[in-house]
Amino acid sequence: MTVTKKLPKDFAWGFATASYQIEGAVNEGGRGKTIWDTFSHTPGKVAKDDNGDVACDTYHRWNEDVQLLKNYGAKVYRFSIAWSRIIPLGGREDPINPEGIAWYNQFIDALLANGITPFVTLFHWDLPQALYDRYRGPLNTNEFAADFERYARVAFEAFGDRVRNWITFNEPEVFSTGGFANGVHAPGRTSDRSKSPEGDTATEPWRAGHSLLVAHAHAVKAYRADFKAKQGGQIGITLNGDWAEPFDDTAENVAAAQRKLEFNIGRFADPVYLSGDYPPSMRAQLGDRLPTFTKEESALLKGSSDFYGMNHYTTNYVWNRNEPPTLDDQLGNVLKGFISKDGEELGPPAESPWLRPCPWGFRKLLNWLWNRYQTPIYITENGCSVKGESDLGVEQAVHDTYRVNYFKGYLENLLLAVFDDGVQIRGYMAWSLLDNFEWADGYTCRFGVTYVDYKTLERTPKESGKFIKKFFEENVEA
Repeated sequence: MTVTKKLPKDFAWGFATASYQIEGAVNEGGRGKTIWDTFSHTPGKVAKDDNGDVACDTYHRWNEDVQLLKNYGAKVYRFSIAWSRIIPLGGREDPINPEGIAWYNQFIDALLANGITPFVTLFHWDLPQALYDRYRGPLNTNEFAADFERYARVAFEAFGDRVRNWITFNEPEVFSTGGFANGVHAPGRTSDRSKSPEGDTATEPWRAGHSLLVAHAHAVKAYRADFKAKQGGQIGITLNGDWAEPFDDTAENVAAAQRKLEFNIGRFADPVYLSGDYPPSMRAQLGDRLPTFTKEESALLKGSSDFYGMNHYTTNYVWNRNEPPTLDDQLGNVLKGFISKDGEELGPPAESPWLRPCPWGFRKLLNWLWNRYQTPIYITENGCSVKGESDLGVEQAVHDTYRVNYFKGYLENLLLAVFDDGVQIRGYMAWSLLDNFEWADGYTCRFGVTYVDYKTLERTPKESGKFIKKFFEENVEA
């Protein structure tokens, strides 16, 4: 493909990570315990009983990671703060940990000294265990929102003189579904008693997600009221979303695909960017199992994000499920798959069973988001695992042609969305800078553009990282 236009000089491109997946040092520097520490140390919850105790050891090797970013030419780096490093017990009356603040200060300063702009996520799933023990975390909306606002204020105060880009929550849909519906993520709650002694899949994921939205709104209000004028930053939220392609052009399947997008994305995006409330399709199916916002909460939510943070990996064909919805349904009473009506696969399998490359689906979703929400987009995660990569040695794994092809297709469609479709895209952050702890998959699957030897912790750039550098050097104005 030939594109003669270039992205603007200030296009924010780089890489992304998350605290529990890379930091390690879980018992150092005054850090408190998180629900992922507990979950990953519960036998059978994570592949091979892996955990994030060491992960990539970024806590000690942060200088190496900054140098990697510099060598890749990254303009921005998205990372998350571990709430329990800042406030070990998490609560608004609990003591702040100066050692945790000092660690992030040195890291932020090192990024800036190397010309790399920090994008900071406040919550990437690692809830302080103490808050879960006290009131079950986001199952108690008022307590959770108050504690999160205080934590956010501490972060704004400590880092906001240098951090201009804030993300409140990462993928609230995955956090609430994985942690409170099917039990595959921390804290592992579900109605399935073979997996958890506690949980109600019919109600808890909706309550948990609701609490994250309310907490987001309060944190944004705090930033805009007390910090934004002096610090001059922007604040938003990052939402995940797959493109939903109708299985065929029948009315019921076109409607099913739209409903899937509303349950997956609109559940969080509509209250923030559109209406201050959930999509009507969700209320129609869920009734009073879906919490309601007060008038004040609705007003706070509407317009509470300065940008659209977009995490995207794959596409599904979607069709209507011709039966009444079950109480554990999270999708909008639809079915999904990777095979078209003509029997063709969307793309070659990745290591992750839920992921197939589909670059045209990325472009379609960018257009859907822009047309629906009219908010500038930062792609805050995009990437893939490579089938069998964890079985390869470093000499083979660095030649990650599958991942290079994935990024090539998706980045070309980003350019098409910008220059042919008029979608406003301000940045792109590849997932991930490093191979890391991949949640319930442990270390069995790799998403990094940098190979990490988990025994020596040595980092080795892969071809995909070099490709991304070259792509943006060629497609961003000098």
